[in-house]
Formats: sequence, structure tokens, C-alpha cells
Amino acid sequence: MKYARLTKEQLEELHPEFITFLATQSIDKNEWDDLKENKPEIAEQEIDVFSDMIWERALTNVSYIDHFSRNYIFLFKCVGATVFSYVINATSNEINFLSQEGINWLSENMSSDEVVIQKGKKDISDDRNGSLFEIIKQGGLISKGELFNKLDLLLNQ
Repeated sequence: MKYARLTKEQLEELHPEFITFLATQSIDKNEWDDLKENKPEIAEQEIDVFSDMIWERALTNVSYIDHFSRNYIFLFKCVGATVFSYVINATSNEINFLSQEGINWLSENMSSDEVVIQKGKKDISDDRNGSLFEIIKQGGLISKGELFNKLDLLLNQ
């Protein structure tokens, strides 16, 4: 597998797409039931192929990823094979960006010396989707980019 197998919940959510996928493989319900019962390794392979296909489609459409940790916020904007980033760091270990208080503190102290913001840019043309998947595996969440765009506007006025 290139990415990761979808969870049971994700597969249930994508049930109609999975049925269509199986149909493109010329597998009907009876044959699928038979595969699950008598050849589970082949059924697992079909789920893996479907999972990679779904991840590939999702990652191709990703424009923004946000990753929050206790002392850092990583904001990514994906434009083609280039990722632009902002890394926000609180110099005080007492600030926790995983809490509402930490986010409130950040909005009130954005321009103070206790907040360090770094801007970055990286070419990921070798494996765009693989690179984005690594960010997601580490805790990144696909977003609509509100935070990235607000910060970008604030810093580039």
C-alpha cells in the first residue's frame, strides 16, 4: 500500500463508492461475500487498492493542512508541487495551543515577542501526495485554509 487502509468507519461512509469500485473490478455482491469468506487475503487486497485510490483522490485535492501541537502551530498551503508554510511557536512552555485558552492567548499576543512566526516554502514535486500524507499521518488535518489566509493577510499588509 502506498498510503493507509481506510478505517471501518471510513469504508462504511464510502460504501456506495466501494460498491462502484468493486463493480469496475467485475465483482458483484455474491462474489464479494465469497471472497470475504473463502479468500480473505484477496478481499483485503481489494480494500487496500480502494483505500489508496481514495487517499490519492483526496490528497490530489488538498489545498490546506493545519497541524496543532502543544507549543507549535503548522499551517500549510499547497499550490501545485509547492508547499508554503507558517510555523507559529510560543516561546513560553506554559502556552498550550491544543487548548482554547492557548488559542485565545495567541490571538491577543500575536505581535508580541513571545510569539515567533517562521515562513517557509518547499518543493514537493518528487511525491506531492506522499509528502502531504506524511503531514497528515503526523497529525495534520485537511482544512479550508482560514488560519493560513488570515495569518498571511496579517503578515503581508
